[in-house]
Amino acid sequence: MPITNKVTNFVSGNFKRLRGNWQKRRYLAKHRRAEPDIARSEWKQSLTSPTEFYLRCLRVFETNPGFPQELRRHRNYFAKSRRGFGENAFHVMWFLLFTEFRPASFLEIGVYRGQVLSLASLLQSLTRQTGEIVGISPFESAGDSVSKYRKHIDYLADTRANFAQFDLPEPTLLKAFSTDEAARELIKARQWDCIYIDGNHDYEVAKADWNVCSAAVKPEGLIVLDDAGLDTAFDPPIFATKGHPGPSRVAAEINRSDFEEILQVGHNRVFQRLAMK
Repeated sequence: MPITNKVTNFVSGNFKRLRGNWQKRRYLAKHRRAEPDIARSEWKQSLTSPTEFYLRCLRVFETNPGFPQELRRHRNYFAKSRRGFGENAFHVMWFLLFTEFRPASFLEIGVYRGQVLSLASLLQSLTRQTGEIVGISPFESAGDSVSKYRKHIDYLADTRANFAQFDLPEPTLLKAFSTDEAARELIKARQWDCIYIDGNHDYEVAKADWNVCSAAVKPEGLIVLDDAGLDTAFDPPIFATKGHPGPSRVAAEINRSDFEEILQVGHNRVFQRLAMK
């Protein structure tokens, strides 16, 4: 890419991020009242009114006095210096899932620098759950058609350092692409309580990830599909995103006789495998 384009993209990206942060602060200034807890019975609203439910999750993160401070500190650490992507509302989503389902075995496809993986470990600790945390990632700057990542970072060492930052047990990490045989064998080696698919966003890879993971999740287990909201009614504010074509197409093709969508927070969509008949 010519250097002029790189500079333009950098300036444009920073401007959008600053504008988004300003809009978020402006929104929260108008919603200072403490947001109540979200009950399990209210999750269905995320599918019928996904924009309002997303904003409610944001308000829970920012204003609910009962939301764990450890999770706010965790998110702020990763948001600082851009150690991780994601949005504040997603920490609320993971809190809801771990509180309700208490997954003991958690697998993430596409770790980046360990934000969600370490969050899963932290949530296991907060919910007094002993479990296994596993991540599969190339741990390098390899991107895809919609994503580019910073070079000159040792992503594997960085992920381990971020776990140590929160005094969390070291996770099981496999340095591989999700399409590598070693990764496929690790996924298929057991039945998982919860799998987060956040790897390559190109359709062919995202579909392959879904195929192998959907066969490896337990009955009534969960698969969270990242960046999959393009075909939903979610209308993101400027500080949020709706997702990408590849994962969104995968979500549209999910067999609903095998999986039920139970929750959507922004571009993250949660599918539960139906119990075997």
